Amino acid sequence: MSDLYTVTVVCTGNICRSPIAEVLLREGFEEAGLGERVQVNSAGTGHWHIGSDMDHRARAVLTNAGHVFPVHSARQFVAESFQESDLILAADQGHYKELRTLARSEDLAARVHLLLSFDPDNPADGNLNLADPYYGDDRDFSLTYEAVAAAVPGVVEYVRRQLA
Repeated sequence: MSDLYTVTVVCTGNICRSPIAEVLLREGFEEAGLGERVQVNSAGTGHWHIGSDMDHRARAVLTNAGHVFPVHSARQFVAESFQESDLILAADQGHYKELRTLARSEDLAARVHLLLSFDPDNPADGNLNLADPYYGDDRDFSLTYEAVAAAVPGVVEYVRRQLA
C-alpha cells in the first residue's frame, strides 16, 4: 500500500455516485488539512463504463456547486483493489455485500463500510443506501450530492482518528 491513507468509493458503474463522492471527499480532506496524507479515488463493481468520464449530470451538479476537478476515468474495483485501499465506501447494500464477498479475508472485508453510515443525521429508518440517480433526472443527482455531502464530515473525522 501507499504511504497515503487511501479511501475508495464504490458504486455500480463509477460514473455517478462514486465520482461525486470522490470529489467531495477529496475537498473535505483538503479543507481538514489532511489532503497530503489522504488519497481518494473511486471505482465501480461493474466493467461497463471502464475508461468513461462521469455522467454529464454528475459533472453538472458538481460544477454548478462550484467544484473544480479533472476529467474522470471510470475503473472497476477488483479483488486486488483491496491492497490499495484502507477504507472502502460502498454506495449501497448491494455493493457492500458484493465487496465483502470479493474480499479474500475478514481483515480486508472489514475495510468495507456503507458511505451513508458516516452521516450522523441519517434517517431514523436506517436506510443507508445512496439511491442511484442514473435513471432519474437532475433532481436525483442533486439529492445524491446532498446525501454525500452530509456524510463527508463523518468520513473525514473517521479517517482523522485512523491516522492519529
